[in-house]
This record gives sequence, C-alpha cells and structure tokens, in this order.
Amino acid sequence: MIRSFAAAALLSTSALAHPLAAQVPAGNSAPQPVPFVDTIPAPRDTPFPGTIRLAVDATDTQRGILRVRETIPVPQAGHMVLLFPKWLPGAHSPRGEIEKLAGLIVTANGKRLDWTRDPVDVFAFHIDVPAGAKTIEANFQFISATKGDQGRIAVTPTMISLQPNSVSLYPAGYFTRQIPIQMTVTWPAGWTAAGAIPAKVAGATSTYDTTNYEILVDSPILAGKYGKVWPLTDRVNLNVFADTPAELAATPDQIAAHRRLVEQAVKTFGAQHYDRYEFLLSITDRLGGIGLEHHRSSENGVTPGYFTKWNDGPGRRNLLPHEFTHSWDGKFRRGADLWTPDFRTPMRDSLLWVYEGQTQFWGYVLQARSGLVSKQDTLDQLAAIAATYDSQPARAWRDLIDTTNDPVISSRRPKGWTSWQRSEDYYNEGLLVWLDVDSLLREKSGGTKSIDDFARAFFGVRDGDWGELTYTFDDVAATLNAIVPWDWAAFLKQRLTEHAKGAPLDGFARNGYRLVYTDTPTPSSKAAEAAAKTTNLTWSGGLIANATGELTSVTWDSPAFAAGLTVADQIVAIDGDAWSADRLKTAIAAAKGTKEPIQLTVKRGDSYRPVALDYHGGLRYPRLEKTGTGDTGLDRLLAAR
Repeated sequence: MIRSFAAAALLSTSALAHPLAAQVPAGNSAPQPVPFVDTIPAPRDTPFPGTIRLAVDATDTQRGILRVRETIPVPQAGHMVLLFPKWLPGAHSPRGEIEKLAGLIVTANGKRLDWTRDPVDVFAFHIDVPAGAKTIEANFQFISATKGDQGRIAVTPTMISLQPNSVSLYPAGYFTRQIPIQMTVTWPAGWTAAGAIPAKVAGATSTYDTTNYEILVDSPILAGKYGKVWPLTDRVNLNVFADTPAELAATPDQIAAHRRLVEQAVKTFGAQHYDRYEFLLSITDRLGGIGLEHHRSSENGVTPGYFTKWNDGPGRRNLLPHEFTHSWDGKFRRGADLWTPDFRTPMRDSLLWVYEGQTQFWGYVLQARSGLVSKQDTLDQLAAIAATYDSQPARAWRDLIDTTNDPVISSRRPKGWTSWQRSEDYYNEGLLVWLDVDSLLREKSGGTKSIDDFARAFFGVRDGDWGELTYTFDDVAATLNAIVPWDWAAFLKQRLTEHAKGAPLDGFARNGYRLVYTDTPTPSSKAAEAAAKTTNLTWSGGLIANATGELTSVTWDSPAFAAGLTVADQIVAIDGDAWSADRLKTAIAAAKGTKEPIQLTVKRGDSYRPVALDYHGGLRYPRLEKTGTGDTGLDRLLAAR
C-alpha cells in the first residue's frame, strides 16, 4: 500500500518538543519527508466506455521481441493513467515484468503525447489527453529474456508463451472485469496456437473474441511450430507443443491417463467451473519452465521426455493434476483477501494454505486416482515430502501461516538455508495439514465422511459458474463443521501457528501408515535424483549434491551443518578419492555404527579445506509402511472414484 506522509509532516512541529528530539545533535541537518499524493485513480466497479484493441506481432522469434500496438478509447480529456499489470494472480506477488517493456510511444490524433512514469508506482504511466481525442494509441515492445539470468524465456524459434499481461496496458480507475478488450496476434507462418479464448484464424493472424481485461490476462496462449491437440472430454483439451515432433509421440494409454484425470477431478469436486478448459503443455528445454493456473486453462512446462520417457518414473506428471485442481481451488474459490479488483491492488496471501496447500494435496490424490502416477509412486512421493519437513527445524521459530508471506518476501529467489529460513512451505506442509483433516473426518465420523465431502461442499457449488466465489478462514472451518461437528477453527489455527518439532504426521498414522526409513531409495526417489542429476542425502547426513559434487542444500543443525558445510561448497574428494556420488554413499554406509568421521576435501572458490563429516547413521531413505490390514483411510483416499 502507498503510505501518505502528510500526517507526519503536520506533526513535525510538535515532534520537536518530544524528549527524543534531544538525540539530534545541535547544528546537524534533520530533514522531514516530502509528502506525496497518489494521483492514480482507484478502481471503480463501473463500465469502461469503449473497447480496447490490442494487436501483437509475435513473428520475431529469433530475437524474442513481441511488438504491440494498442488502441485505447479515451473517457475524457485531461489526466489519464495507463497501468502495466503488477500483482499477478497465481504469482501471489508483484512480479509483472515491467523491466521488459521498452520503446513506449503514446499518440493521439497522430501527435505524440509525453508520458511520465509514476515516481512511486513505476508500473504506472501518466499522460495528458488533449481535447477532442477519442482514442490514444500505445506502441511498445515486450522483450523476452533470451538467457535464463534475464528471467523466464517466453519466446524461442519453435515456441511462444504469450501472456497477455506482458503485452498490454490498461486504464486505471476501473475494475479489470469492466474493461472490454479484443486482441489479435500475428504468429510465425505455419504455427498453431491454443488458449482459452476462442479465435478466428485467417492465415497467420488469430483474432480473439472480445472479452474483459480480467479474463484476457487469465488466458495465456501457447503457440509453436510443432503442436498437437488431444480432446480429453467434450469440454477439456490437452494441447501439447514441443521443440521436435518426436516429443509428441504419446501412446493411447498415456492419453487415457490424462482423460481419467479430468474424469476423476469432476467426480471429486462435483461441478465444473469453465465452459471449456485447455491444458497448455510445452515439452521443451528452451522455453522457460512454468506451472501457472488459470480459470479455463493452465500453462505447464516440462522438459523433454514427458511422453517418451514415461516408464523412467513419475517425472513431472504431478504438474497437470495440480494446475487443473486450481480451476476449483484458487480460481473459482479464492481467498477473500487475495481477490483484487485490478492488477495494482496488493494481494494478501493469508489463505494460500488452502489455495496452494489443498491444491497440492489434491494434485497427489488425483494423480493416483487417475493412474497418471501409480499409487505406490504416490505413496513414496508423500513419504519424501513428510520426511523432508520432519527433518527441518525451522518450525521452531517460523510458523506455517507466516510462510504465506514468502511470495512477497522473496519472490522465489534462491535461499541458502531453506531448512531454517523456510520458503513457500504452505504447499507441502499445507498438504500434510489437509491429510490430517481427512484422517480426522474419517475418524470422527466412523469412516462415513472424508475430505471428499469437503471438496463437494466447498468447490462443487454453482456448476458452470466461472466467476470467483471468495471465502474466509471462518468459511473453511464452517464447511468442515457442517460435515463433522468439531472445533475445526481451533485445530486449523493450531496447525497454522504451532512451533512443534518435526512435521505434522498424524494424518498418516490415523489413515493407517507410518513414516519409516530404509537403506535403499524408492523407485520414485531414484527417478527424482536421476531427473535432477542430484544425490539426495537429506536424511543421511543432511546434504544434497549435484553431479559435480556442488552442494545444493545443507540441512540446518544436521551433521553436514555441524561440519561447516554450506551450499557454497563443492566436495572434490571422499576419504582421499575423487568425488563421485557412489563413493560418498559407500563412505556413508561404511561409517554406520563406527566412530571415525568421513574425511572430505571441500572446495570453495579457489580454496580447499579438509572437512570431517561426523555422521554414523548410514544411508536412510523414507517410505511409508502400512500399519494395519485391509484398506486403510489412505488407501481409500487414493482409490479411483
């Protein structure tokens, strides 16, 4: 929020009499802040007069430059403010790439208008509209990253991720749902494109139906040289683009699993909140990766091998179940403090443990129910999540609810000590909370109720409505209480604010499983290590190393931490022999039950040093072990509907 300093200025004279004023040395200059006035009109829920015409030239794929011509009706002469989207739904933070907007020229009646960037909100441009002008025209470019250190690469010679928020400005003073807009895009010759908004195609140009600006921003388009569409149901399509045609070689069984994903989601939630839904899946190592939810689509990016290496392990197949769930959880049902009338108003993320945490929960459940990922692999992935949080000490000082601030605090920048600093833990620790909720519903109802009842009651309302239905913490607790009467509010507050040791694992115990460790990794763990090209020894000393021995993670207060290791280090030798992942694992296994530390040679920059890793617990890999017989609550949770 923009804070006014007017009150501070008015109080400055009385402040001089305060005893603290004596702390200012006599004769020193002591300025007061210059007050500023916010001249950007606040959004009003009133129709914008006219329709914006947005034309995008997306043909310069070699340089990644998108050229924009935008014609905007003028409500009246005088002061007008154009905004570049700042607070983006799904990012939960002010991450609009304003730095990539370039070449902005604004004209009216063929004459150039000077613009001034707002000195406080740099996403805002002030202009003075001359008398008699009916429209203004804004011409500019969005310059995509061409290297990873510039941000996400959105344009390559074979593919484009066109996000309308990156190629448009909108007038301040209106709810975005009240601003009509119609977009045309010229694509490279021979390309195809997919998105949630219908389009008429003439040659290389797609003319999209007129919609409102809120929906346009919520409707990215994926386009490419090589693409294929698989209808999954009469309302849902799987649109896949790849760098090469070979990556599009999906088998009938693979497509059938995606079809079951849609069917299981609809059965689970009991309603659909879209007229049509488009999965937009890019298989590429050139375009920047992404997993971003939208109401009637989702943009999903995976590396090559999604279909062709299907049998190598689960890979990124959790991505589509997660993002599809967001159509219900996050897009249709949205936290009341997160919903905003435009893309300038700050979002408040306090309910992300529902928005993302329960979506994370359903993503794993639906991957198992659909067979997109096997039940056993799903159990093994859940074990890894539980064990990761059980090994991290950060809950001692920072509660779960505070991690909902992380999108704003860190904007997903890398952290050195995530096991102590915490990150966006409302995802996976949130998953554990919702597993706990499911187990309690089953226990307290004698097995007659489960979280499926919550899903239908909370998300399965107003079939066909693809607006936004907001909720509060009290709404969540009240819905649970209507299913099984109990003090759900107190329980949820405890889980969100507690500083307990380890992870909340009661959901597994009540649902018939327990977390155990063995000396061999599960197949899904091995596949995850192979895909990431890492060696995960989080539970075997407290470190993760990449293929060259560089440490990508060190767990706070672990033996690796006690030895002085950090993510700036590279292990170059183990007990006098050159680095290899197998040598390190062999050394850890051999040290089990002994007293002699493992001797490492570690490099940081140009310096080398010996490090004694005093760990003797052997190799430990998590898995879930069944504690009862027959179908347990967790078995029933993961079973197809």
